[in-house]
Amino acid sequence: MYKRLSSVMFPILLVALIGTGVWGYLEHQEKNSILIKAENHYQRAFHDLSYHMDKLHDELGRTLALNATSQDAYKKGLINVWRITSQAQGEISQLPLTLLPFNKTEEFLANMSNFAYRAAVRDLSKTPLDEGELKTLNTLYNHSKEIAQELRKTQSKVLANNLRWMDVEIALASKNGPHDNVIIDGFATVDKKVAEFPEIEWSPAVMSMYHKRNISMLSGAPTTPEEIKQKAAQFLGIRDTSGIQVVEDGAGTEYQAYSVTVPGPGGNDNIYMDYSKQGGHLLWFSGTRDVGEKKLDLRQARDIAAQFLDDHNYKNMTAVSYDEYNNTASITFASRTNDVINYVEKVAVKVALDNGEVTGLEATDYAFGKKDRQLPAPKLTVEEAKKTLGANFQIENVEKALIKNEVDQEVLCYQFKGRSNGAVYRIYVNADTGAEEKIDTLREEEAEVSK
Repeated sequence: MYKRLSSVMFPILLVALIGTGVWGYLEHQEKNSILIKAENHYQRAFHDLSYHMDKLHDELGRTLALNATSQDAYKKGLINVWRITSQAQGEISQLPLTLLPFNKTEEFLANMSNFAYRAAVRDLSKTPLDEGELKTLNTLYNHSKEIAQELRKTQSKVLANNLRWMDVEIALASKNGPHDNVIIDGFATVDKKVAEFPEIEWSPAVMSMYHKRNISMLSGAPTTPEEIKQKAAQFLGIRDTSGIQVVEDGAGTEYQAYSVTVPGPGGNDNIYMDYSKQGGHLLWFSGTRDVGEKKLDLRQARDIAAQFLDDHNYKNMTAVSYDEYNNTASITFASRTNDVINYVEKVAVKVALDNGEVTGLEATDYAFGKKDRQLPAPKLTVEEAKKTLGANFQIENVEKALIKNEVDQEVLCYQFKGRSNGAVYRIYVNADTGAEEKIDTLREEEAEVSK
């Protein structure tokens, strides 16, 4: 009996053992394949980074060698600096450096990229690089040389010793520091060197990108939690404030605000709100809930949102963009002063398309952008501004608009809405210079609703 059983079981066990071995071998092969692909990816990104830092140093040198009056050549050089710096930033993001302090180098490259871009996009024939900006370019040239040299040293060691980036990942993930790794030491040296660079005088246009909003910039006197509770109750149209909770966020910091929680009907679907401590300005509110079957279209949602804004003292607002997802419409409004649409003062309203309930409001841009402005008359007529447009662009309507351009400046534009190659666009042409400041693409449904 045992002989018979063993004669049956032995082949089965043998096949199972062989199968297990084959499966383990294939799993090992697959794991090795993934590791090899990851290693190749890291090596390519690292060597590309070293190459682009050399290239960046050369491009800065070529740009500085140009005659200061060669504005077109300068613009081309600055665009190349921006492009190469952006490539280097992308390569850094592909390396496993999240646990390695490299923020000083990344910040340096980000500032360099923004400096080059913002200098290149302006009209250099009217606003050429000044003495301070040329000095900054020289400084960037010298600093980029030092970074490139350090990276080349690390690259030489990597190639000479066949070092692996997978070992870097293991070393960084290890809790048994300090890390003893040539690549880690090389990048740490680069970041330390960048941290020791003298302070660079970046242009105001560059630094404005990092000028974060803070609540103290808002108008009005500081408010108390009780005042915010009353504001929230008034906004939502409720009398009983006993269930409203107000918590101060960011106490002692620049971003001082109040978070408000309002219980929904029956204790479900709470409403959440944020108010600034300075001035008590509503920044946003959200009363998300499950939205049922769609019964309203975008036009109806727009009318509901417009009435909601008017009822809550957001006056003279006009719908400028539309979106729809999960049976909820999100409609952005901009304020209108006389005949100018002011995109600096924007709010976005969410409307549930099952019953028309307003379920959210984003008003941060409006709170920070709202102020009295005296806009000068345009220097160009509509006909003069039209000359910027392509011959195939079919204009459907024209309005004046105040927008922020790519260097974060408020500019008065002519907003031309029209069609080209079957698509709908809004093109914003500077009302003083005729420069094309911005282009927005509109979905067909959005274009139809906005008529």
